[in-house]
Amino acid sequence: MLDQLNATLRRARNQRSSFESNWRDCYAYTLPQRGAGFGTAGREQETNERLFDGTAADAVEQLAASLLAELTPPWSQWFGLRPGQEIAPADRGIFGESLDGVADRIKGHFDRSNFAVEMHQALLDLATIGTATLMFTEAAPGSLSAFQFHAVPAAEMFFSGDHNGQVRHQFRATKLTIGGLQRVFPEAALPESVLDAARSQADATFAVVEAVINEPDGCLYVAYLPGIGEAERSSALLRKGRFDRSPFITFRWMKMAGEVYGRSPVMTALPDIKTANKVVELVLKNASIAASGIWLCDDDGVINPANIKLAPGTIIPKAVGSSGLTPLQAPGRFDVSDLILDDLRSRIRHTLLVDRLGPVADSRMTATEVTERSAETSRLLGAVFGRLQAELVTPLVDRALLILRRRAEIPDIAIDGRHVELDYRLPLARAQARQDVTNVLLWLETLKQMGSEALAVTDPAAAAGWLARSLGVPGELVRQDRIMASDIIHNVVDGLLK
Repeated sequence: MLDQLNATLRRARNQRSSFESNWRDCYAYTLPQRGAGFGTAGREQETNERLFDGTAADAVEQLAASLLAELTPPWSQWFGLRPGQEIAPADRGIFGESLDGVADRIKGHFDRSNFAVEMHQALLDLATIGTATLMFTEAAPGSLSAFQFHAVPAAEMFFSGDHNGQVRHQFRATKLTIGGLQRVFPEAALPESVLDAARSQADATFAVVEAVINEPDGCLYVAYLPGIGEAERSSALLRKGRFDRSPFITFRWMKMAGEVYGRSPVMTALPDIKTANKVVELVLKNASIAASGIWLCDDDGVINPANIKLAPGTIIPKAVGSSGLTPLQAPGRFDVSDLILDDLRSRIRHTLLVDRLGPVADSRMTATEVTERSAETSRLLGAVFGRLQAELVTPLVDRALLILRRRAEIPDIAIDGRHVELDYRLPLARAQARQDVTNVLLWLETLKQMGSEALAVTDPAAAAGWLARSLGVPGELVRQDRIMASDIIHNVVDGLLK
């Protein structure tokens, strides 16, 4: 089995190699330290010295922070659970209240864990290269939270996909010391070759591969040592088990048909990023020339340029009747760089969505302007958020349910769509819900102006329940055992319209 996994890993490495050169460029201009694993070890200083413009790096950080606030804001209930279609109407009220309690308990574990910190780091990878992986494991007993997260560097992850571009096999290739091996895999019997190497060199590191193979009945997890040096036959099994859902949650910004790795907005803006960096470099060189100047002097055999210092207050002697040092006039000025830079930086921020998701420049925006901004964001990011909803939010809640159910902290429920449905309460989804509420309220107001006969076609109780669900009202605030009278719902609608 280990030989087969090694062969699959080699194919995955070869498949990823075509993306790595582009990834190196993306990291070099945005997150130089994060891209150190793509064959650039020891070259971080060189990369930083070639980085002159910080527009892209700042835009990536703002985009990652905005995505965190739009997808999984730590201060908000960004998901919920609700009764499915097969739950009888009479039971939906009590069952819905119990699901609200389950959602609150899950959210509490998220809040007490390191989720927000690691999620932000994973979103930096997402914005930079379009593919990110978040490792979601169960914390040790006695911890404040049952959840533990780790943003896995993209350099450590390899994927194998099917013909539709879906991730089927995940490999994490990392290195651990002997202490790390014994801490992470305490039950493993380490080979003598590993122990001997650790005795001869205390800080020796060993390659470790964690493989997750998706199968119809779950995920097969295998951790092993792929071999020391070139002797793959010395591969040693460290741990083997099964998961209902992979602990590696891989999500992508967007992707081309048939590809398994994603593409990022930084890839789109990379030509502008490189050009802006080069323009700033030329501007700085031009500024250096303007500050120190280029000078001419007669070579009379007396002047020693090594003894001449061009500094304020310096007195340079010259021979009587000679012209001394003469500045060389530049053929032109570089003022056009300001126009070029402004245009390039504007395009970079636009591509990285800083002008759409970033802070509002004018704090005096009207309600209509706020609504239009939310609507524009929904149109521009609908496809991206739809993918992140399916590849990130749903697996997060699914795996959280599995862990807490195994710990007997919540009832034996699962998100199957029939009995329990996942309610997406992301800020972007709520913006769309507010638009739907506005349309319904406009409809009710129009019916009210048409008279009582028009209002007779409405179901006040159903309208009130729908408004509560759309606006995210907690279930305990809604009376399920009482039908609201028509005059009450009319007052509620009038109040909302005002």
